[in-house]
Amino acid sequence: MVVLELEKASFDRVLQHSSSVALAMVREISNRLRENDEMAIEDLRVRASELAQAYQKLAEQELARREFLTNVAHELRTPLMTASGYLQLLQNGAISGEMLKNAVDTVERNVRQIVTLVNDILFLQEMDLVLSEFQPVDMGEIGRNVIEKYKSKAIDKRIALTLRGDANFPSLPGDARSLERALIALVDNAIKFSPRGGDVEIRFKVERDALFVIVEDHGIGISPDTQRRIFDRFFHIERQDNDLFGGIGLGLAIARQVVEQHNGTLSVESTPGRGSLFTMKFRKA
Repeated sequence: MVVLELEKASFDRVLQHSSSVALAMVREISNRLRENDEMAIEDLRVRASELAQAYQKLAEQELARREFLTNVAHELRTPLMTASGYLQLLQNGAISGEMLKNAVDTVERNVRQIVTLVNDILFLQEMDLVLSEFQPVDMGEIGRNVIEKYKSKAIDKRIALTLRGDANFPSLPGDARSLERALIALVDNAIKFSPRGGDVEIRFKVERDALFVIVEDHGIGISPDTQRRIFDRFFHIERQDNDLFGGIGLGLAIARQVVEQHNGTLSVESTPGRGSLFTMKFRKA
């Protein structure tokens, strides 16, 4: 860059005696000012757009928070009122005989529902804070445990719940409790959205340097628009046609966070009306 230095008096004389130089200087200064104005305006546009996006995100988060609190209140209120009502009847001696066992079973089922909900919330919070030191995990054993835990629920809906490909599946470095919770979330989701008489399958697959844990169902499926949100915290499908679904939308969020903390990925392939396939992919040790 070349810099020309002139004394002010000399420069003033040049401007006074040369209109072409003066005009050129005015044009150059005007161009520079216009360019600076355009840059300032563009910068303001960018900042305004960023501010609008941040505001939109905050509004969405606030809406999600309100919906979450509403859903939690609903999910807690129903079992609490049911359990409380039966406990009052039991205390008053209004139930006896065969009805007594049914009442106790109802109280136990509703209390278990409350405990499950609270545990999900606490588990998600704990994961944000700390994750246990990784140890070799037998995913085949975890798969069998999940099958056992959901056997009765699958039978109630007449759903065939099966496990395939776990025999020679390598150990996965990770936290067994968290990985089981992730698989539970996927299986629970698959059973919830499967029709009576359907089937849910857990599969294990090994490909070179990758390990895959797959949960597939042939239920209601997920629309493309919904697929982009299903892993968000608190998002849940409340209704499909005439079917109502419970939950507060933490299961898939828990599953995704667990998988990501194990340096893996969680993806979904789904077609409305034909079912969904969720895949947890991990790097082979």
